[in-house]
Amino acid sequence: MVSQLRQSYKALYSADYNLWLEQTVQKLRAQDLDGIDWEHLIEEVEDLGRSEKRRIESLLTRLFEHLLKLKYWQSEQEYNKAHWEGEIINFRKQLKRDLKASPSLKRYLAEVFDECYQDGRDIAAKRSQLPLETFPDRPIADLEQILDEDWLP
Repeated sequence: MVSQLRQSYKALYSADYNLWLEQTVQKLRAQDLDGIDWEHLIEEVEDLGRSEKRRIESLLTRLFEHLLKLKYWQSEQEYNKAHWEGEIINFRKQLKRDLKASPSLKRYLAEVFDECYQDGRDIAAKRSQLPLETFPDRPIADLEQILDEDWLP
């Protein structure tokens, strides 16, 4: 009987994800551990972690992109400076919020720092149509400076 209920609950995951989620929360609150679809719940929790990492990678990449455009895209600086600085503030605030909620993600940011810089460099070159060599091969600052709300290149 318990096995049949668990199987129908697993089928619900594919048929109606939101209902599956609501029922999972109810079962967890009621501490009905036998009724939990553990396989999918574990998958979902793992996905949450991956999603958080992708989000901060994206924010750091976009932060690098705008810092680089601010420093090196001279012909557009007069027209776009305020916009780029606004984006820089926005990305830093979002990163700060995410790191406050999950401080261990700062270690992850350090791990992907160089990769995010290279991605931001590529994007800045593509959007500005400046040669890639315009932008330094190595990051223009360390992680602390990049996240510092008072620092601009």
